[in-house]
Amino acid sequence: MDSVKGITKEQSAWTVVTGGAGFIGRNVVAELNRRGEKRILVVDDLGLDERWKNLRGLAFEEVWGIDDFRARLGGARALPEIRTVYHLGACSATTETDADYLLDNNTRYTKELCEWCLAHDARFVYASSAATYGDGAQGYSDADSATLTLAPLNMYGMSKHLFDLWALRNGLFGKIAGLKYFNVYGPGEDHKGDMRSVIHKAYHQIRQGGVVKLFKSYRKEYADGEQVRDFIAVEDAVAVTLFCGEHPEASGLFNCGTGQARSWNDLAKAVFAALGLAPNIQYIEMPETLRGKYQYFTQAEMGKLRAAGYAAEFRSLEEGIRGYVQNWLMKN
Repeated sequence: MDSVKGITKEQSAWTVVTGGAGFIGRNVVAELNRRGEKRILVVDDLGLDERWKNLRGLAFEEVWGIDDFRARLGGARALPEIRTVYHLGACSATTETDADYLLDNNTRYTKELCEWCLAHDARFVYASSAATYGDGAQGYSDADSATLTLAPLNMYGMSKHLFDLWALRNGLFGKIAGLKYFNVYGPGEDHKGDMRSVIHKAYHQIRQGGVVKLFKSYRKEYADGEQVRDFIAVEDAVAVTLFCGEHPEASGLFNCGTGQARSWNDLAKAVFAALGLAPNIQYIEMPETLRGKYQYFTQAEMGKLRAAGYAAEFRSLEEGIRGYVQNWLMKN
């Protein structure tokens, strides 16, 4: 079935969510539905895992595979009238080593879609990543001048960084919005395997064995479990994403975190608290392959997003984890 047939310019335009069966994508679709929007095109390869379950209960027009969608961008087949594209689809595995695949799937695909949106007057909001910051030696500023100095630690981060640099070189950040998502957690990440949030993993570790396992520290300035991250609830990440989509004046490359770094110990204790249990934390060796690529500190600088007009407060780590554990994980 081809839903494009019969679509006219007089009808309301569509919203596209790539990666719409993925973690952040399905939550974007759910929030669009809550706001009354149902003319949505989900673009995703459902494959053999269980991400299809993320589509249950959502309202949308179609699900198209990535290759089909990219072919349509090139003119092979028709596209509906599109108002906004939230480009959240990507290979997000920081352990993926196929550089050619990442360059095509994460970098070239994003360029193709961005160019199409600019040519067709559609709002373009895309997912960059905090992985572009590498080891954090250059800080976590989302200023354009800082972007030029970054050195990602893995090919996933590099594939995102290359598009950021391309957009910056071509002066596009006055027309599009990119979001550097930090450590996002919440409903809809069940299918992500080893790339699930530590909150999701900790919950199941507690249910199965009563203990949370965290990596030891290999830097003397950080005690075990005191490595810190900027954790953001998916509900807040979605709110920022839709704000950028709905406010063309909020164009640029922005951090999407809370601006508050918290430790892995804080996270584990919050999961235990949400379950009404006393903390029981065990520190384990980090795999050798990760030690040279491990971030000990991330904290988003949020001034640029605030200056663009985003004023909503972010959930605390404890509040976000309590809601996730009690309202989702314990019920699913």
